Amino acid sequence: MMDMPPELDPRRPIIEVMARIGRETQITLDEREQHFKITDAVIAAISILLIVLAVFNVYYVRVLYQDLDSIVDTMESMMNKLKRVDADMVTVADQVDAFDRHMQHMTSITEHVTAVSDRLPGMRKDMVDMALNMDLIHQDMSLLRGAVGSITPSMVQMTRTIGIMRHDVREISKPMGAMNPVLP
Repeated sequence: MMDMPPELDPRRPIIEVMARIGRETQITLDEREQHFKITDAVIAAISILLIVLAVFNVYYVRVLYQDLDSIVDTMESMMNKLKRVDADMVTVADQVDAFDRHMQHMTSITEHVTAVSDRLPGMRKDMVDMALNMDLIHQDMSLLRGAVGSITPSMVQMTRTIGIMRHDVREISKPMGAMNPVLP
């Protein structure tokens, strides 16, 4: 068997098949290595992109928290000012009531002026005009008192609504406040 030419050796086809399988396996391993390198590069790029997005998200959450905090502060300031306006409106309403009570005395003054106008014919026309003007003033003051009376409940309602809004915004900002110590 030793004297046989190598072309006729029965082991030769097996050796050739094994050599071909070895080459194909090496080519597959090389391709696999190249694919692993590409996959690693893609994973690294995506990781860097996710880190950049996370930094921006943390920044925007911090900005949102600060904006919500300033909104709550502004609403508290607005509520305090509305309470002050409400107290001032109550004072104005009281002053209008007092002025209206004083205007009710104008009727007796008008009567006295009418009596004087009978004695002083030259002044009568002026006094009648003044009485008419006083009646108009009295009517205007009654309307003003009614208007102020309707404004006061509206101011109370606005104050309540601002209080509810302030509470709701504070509830929204609580999760942001919990994250604030964690944020840079």
